[in-house]
Amino acid sequence: MHSHGRYAGWDREGRDLPDLVKITTEIEAELGVEFGYVLRIRHARNSKITFRIEHPPFVDGDGNPTPPFEGELYVKTNDYRFFLGDTVWAPVEDKRGDWRLITWLDGLMVADKTIALI
Repeated sequence: MHSHGRYAGWDREGRDLPDLVKITTEIEAELGVEFGYVLRIRHARNSKITFRIEHPPFVDGDGNPTPPFEGELYVKTNDYRFFLGDTVWAPVEDKRGDWRLITWLDGLMVADKTIALI
């Protein structure tokens, strides 16, 4: 894990990862705050990254409980940087609590960090 905590805004379509603002595991829950971690993965080109974000209970637009966010991607280079995180959106109140971010590389857990939105 290269860094974790609060980050500056992130262009998800761009190539650059967000800039670290503060290393912390407690973040003030404010609209638009970006949080998470950056992993630096070396010598693992074409390996599969699987990730999950477990979050406080909140509902989707239809009133259904939102499951953990999950996904996968492949390492593109032999010196790869990966950001896993989220941004606080409205309503802020139901985003407060523990957010557990977990990443696996080819099935082996390589990162597990809990960040509390307070």
